[in-house]
Amino acid sequence: MRLAVSRIDPWSVLKLSFLLSVGIGIATVVAAVMIWSTLKGGKVFDELNKFFNEITGPEQPFDIYKWVSLGNVVSLSTVLAVINVFLITALSTLFAFLYNLASGLVGGLHVTLSDD
Repeated sequence: MRLAVSRIDPWSVLKLSFLLSVGIGIATVVAAVMIWSTLKGGKVFDELNKFFNEITGPEQPFDIYKWVSLGNVVSLSTVLAVINVFLITALSTLFAFLYNLASGLVGGLHVTLSDD
């Protein structure tokens, strides 16, 4: 059977891309927390503190936790996840409109289904 995908409903693309991008956003925040926890558990931040304190000297103590605390990491990853949700949703919907315009000119995407 030969079929042609001649139109994609932009509203359904908007809903599906929003849900999928929210899932990706949640995974982004969880991954950032897991990476931060792994680095903290491996004492990477403590070693970086020692290294920077050796460079700057005792008169200017350096604390990396001021920059990469769990709160800062979660906040930044959440902001990036929200931006990604808006971008992915908007671009997916835009591409659905563009596909509909292009398929009007060339007839759409032809798919052949077979029964084995």
